[in-house]
Amino acid sequence: MYRQRDPFIEILPQLDVHGFTEDTVMTVVNDFIQDNYKLYRTKICVIHGKGSGILKRKIHQSLKSNKYVLKYYLYNMNIGCTIIELKERK
Repeated sequence: MYRQRDPFIEILPQLDVHGFTEDTVMTVVNDFIQDNYKLYRTKICVIHGKGSGILKRKIHQSLKSNKYVLKYYLYNMNIGCTIIELKERK
């Protein structure tokens, strides 16, 4: 089966959290957000998978209160990915 590649998602810095537990995932995601904020990046992608949505809910819940996050949303081409827009660094 042919799988269409999306160049938009390929150029974004990505973090794949498949296999992480609900307890440990936010440590890795928060480090990823801070590192990209320091590098002046404004958009990143976290790949959490579709599944039952445990990781997605945990990540989205934490992103609501993250001081570096401007907004976040599910990627419309693949709902197993969350696009995070970071605040611009001054």
